[in-house]
Amino acid sequence: MTAIEDLVRPERYPLSSTYDPVWLLDLEMGPNPLWMLEDLARELELRPGMRVLDLGCGKGATSVFLAREFGVQVVAADWWIAAEDTAAVFAQAGVADRVTAAHTEAHALPFPEEHFDAIVSIDAFEYFGTADSYLPYLLRFLRPGGQVGVATPAMAREVRELGAIPAHIERLFGWEAMAWHTPQWWRFQWETTKLVDVTCARLQEHGWRDWLAWELALAEHRPQNLAEHQARIEVLTIDGGELLSFAILAARKR
Repeated sequence: MTAIEDLVRPERYPLSSTYDPVWLLDLEMGPNPLWMLEDLARELELRPGMRVLDLGCGKGATSVFLAREFGVQVVAADWWIAAEDTAAVFAQAGVADRVTAAHTEAHALPFPEEHFDAIVSIDAFEYFGTADSYLPYLLRFLRPGGQVGVATPAMAREVRELGAIPAHIERLFGWEAMAWHTPQWWRFQWETTKLVDVTCARLQEHGWRDWLAWELALAEHRPQNLAEHQARIEVLTIDGGELLSFAILAARKR
């Protein structure tokens, strides 16, 4: 089995495994977003017709998945990718009637208050959501009883507890790892607002292995960027799952 074929894992991710892994790799902006979203979705109650904000949607794979698998109406919002580019992905995937592309920054969302039934963010929240004030801001756009779901890079121990970013992680990711918090850190931050009830805060069970499988597939898919992917593979191999993973977070607005 090639590394790309290994991205099809029906025993763990039956929904994601129906998607062409090459299509997914071509939309790459981070580790396998459909695996993270499928895992996160087990902690949410997504029903057809719901209005869902996919915040930090990247090139749109997660928005396609939400529309196809759950029948929800999606607003796909990203700051780094132009709306016309993601709209083209949605049209090609046949979900343009259910997904609207929006080019917007996470701190200046142009939506009505209490507009969404759910807000999800896959491998993006670490860039804008760690400030104590961000969750209260984001909740303005969520109806009472609505759900927030996040999958974000995490570490098994806080950097402040360790005393420094571990050398193998700092060498590749630098200061960005300061935003890779433990699930316990996120739970405390969210619960302290008294605006949500946290229903899930856990490390993804297979997060490190999934990340490594993704990087191996990218190295095979993009040999022209082999050095870049080999550097990540080396870091993940050194870590061995001791620290690096992803946090799966879910909460309901009070």
